[in-house]
Amino acid sequence: MKLLLTSSGISNQSIRDALVGLLGKPISESSALFVPTAIYPFRGGAGNAFRAITGNAKSPLADLGWKSVGVLELTALPSIDMEVWAETVRESDALLVWGGDPVYLAYWMKHSGLAGLFPSLPPELVYVGVSAGSIAMAARFGETYFDVPRCSGERLSSEDIVVARPEGEITMTLVLAEGAGLVDFAIIPHVDYDDEHDRAYAEKWAGRLPGPAYAIDDATALKVVDGTVEVVSEGHWKLFNG
Repeated sequence: MKLLLTSSGISNQSIRDALVGLLGKPISESSALFVPTAIYPFRGGAGNAFRAITGNAKSPLADLGWKSVGVLELTALPSIDMEVWAETVRESDALLVWGGDPVYLAYWMKHSGLAGLFPSLPPELVYVGVSAGSIAMAARFGETYFDVPRCSGERLSSEDIVVARPEGEITMTLVLAEGAGLVDFAIIPHVDYDDEHDRAYAEKWAGRLPGPAYAIDDATALKVVDGTVEVVSEGHWKLFNG
């Protein structure tokens, strides 16, 4: 399985070209499965999932002109015979995994059986992650919260990070968790998105993580093929603890 790990979807031509290169054919000839699961812990999650699936969200993903798009809801998979849905995943050209809460997403990747399926998926299948969908690919990752959702699944540990912004300091909680383990680095998305997600904030976050971390903005993605990482960017990024 090949990986295209983004902060905000297929947000520019460089990232789109990388996706087409990984697919090995036009998007219009490729089938995709969309995973909305990570968005549900947040207020308005159901509506945001619908907007993402129908291509009306800010981050371009489901609306790229795919030959077909299906929905793979991880929370439903434990109640379905695995061979039914696993065959659908294997026959797809791309797995599109939406953003939201990466701890919740990693929990359901494990408990649905999808994470266990990853090693046996066809090498030509392309996993496209957005934000949480990218973060959860690490063996161990971190996510920051103002208020940690009660439904975030399994947590390993948490600690506070004090972040400075123009109107004063704020305290956020960094939650560390286990991910799918397909990459040996962490991802910090949405860098420079606003005053609360600047590079100083990313550096503090990266300093609490156990290994290397790529801090990427919404114009950047990471392409991973056979363990080799290539940065695709029309914006800004930095590798910490490399």
